[in-house]
Amino acid sequence: MFIQVIQGHVSDAAALRARLDRWQADIAAGATGWLGSTGGVTGEGTFVGVVRFESAEAAQRNSDRPEQSAWWSETSKLFTGEVTFHNCREVLSYLRGGSDDAGFVQIIQGRVSDPALFREMYDATDDERLAAFRPDLIGGTVGLHGDGGFTEAVYFTSEKAAREGEQKEPPAEMREEFEQMMSLMQNVNYYDISEPWLTSPR
Repeated sequence: MFIQVIQGHVSDAAALRARLDRWQADIAAGATGWLGSTGGVTGEGTFVGVVRFESAEAAQRNSDRPEQSAWWSETSKLFTGEVTFHNCREVLSYLRGGSDDAGFVQIIQGRVSDPALFREMYDATDDERLAAFRPDLIGGTVGLHGDGGFTEAVYFTSEKAAREGEQKEPPAEMREEFEQMMSLMQNVNYYDISEPWLTSPR
């Protein structure tokens, strides 16, 4: 899988949502290899989009389409400043990965001091144990930026359930694993998307 992360500040979330709906209606059918998109605007006006493709090549083919370029040319005008892109050739996932069933999505971004250990810990995640402890958690994806940075999209059944789940005390072993994972992360930022925009091929 390949993930492209797009983010920037917008002043009119409704207008951006309309543009994304138009992409889904008019352009998505020709985006071969597109697996789905997650996006939304935080309370502070920051848009974060996580777009999943089968491969980097599929993403590039989509970017090269004239209709895609024309759509982005107009859509980019809705951003009030610089738009940042992260192209993630390495993607980790757990449980169901990205899901259109989420009622709440949290985006976590930061840097890791030891990418190899970070990957190893995600690969070793016990999905069955995690699902039993946090039934509110549907799944997640982690896109590695290639320069030590990462973007994680975490999918929950609802914001209420996620907040309640955060208060639960994990078993000792799971807590140690979580603390070790957190110790690898620096400059961590959280973007809460209370009304996620979730799309996938029809």
